[in-house]
Amino acid sequence: MPADTDLIKLYSGRILALTADIPFLERLETPMASVKLRSPLCGSTVTVDLDIEDGRISRFGQDVKACALGQAAAAITGAVIIGRSLPELEAGRDQLQAMLRGAGPAPLPPFDGFEVLAPAQDYKNRHASIMLCIDAATKAMQQAIQATSAKA
Repeated sequence: MPADTDLIKLYSGRILALTADIPFLERLETPMASVKLRSPLCGSTVTVDLDIEDGRISRFGQDVKACALGQAAAAITGAVIIGRSLPELEAGRDQLQAMLRGAGPAPLPPFDGFEVLAPAQDYKNRHASIMLCIDAATKAMQQAIQATSAKA
C-alpha cells in the first residue's frame, strides 16, 4: 500500500484547483436524459442531466457530491463535454479506465486533462468516484439517443 506522503501527493494543487472550478453545476430543468450514479465504496454521487442535438451534447448540468478526485474528474468532464458525441464519450471513458488500471496512457484529447488523475492508479478504492461523471454522462447520452430514436 502506498505511503501517507503518496496520498498527500495524490491531492495535488492541480486537483484541488479543479474542485473549485467545476463547470455546469446547475441541474437542467427539463433534460432529455438524467442519470444519477453512486460509488458504493465511498458514497460519492454524481447526477448528470443533458440534452443532445444532431448526436452531440448541446446542454449539460451536473450535481456533484464527491471526494476531491471525483470533483476533479467532474470538472475535467464538464470542461469538454459540450459538443461531444457518444463515441467520443465512450472513448474518453474507456481510456480513463485503462489509465487508472495502469493498462494505458492518459486519455487522448479532448479528455487529456484526466492525466492529472494518473497518480490515483495505486488507489483502487478511488477509481469508482473518479469514473462517476463520465460514466453518468455516457449513460445519459445513451438514454437521450434512445429517446430520440423512439420518437422518430
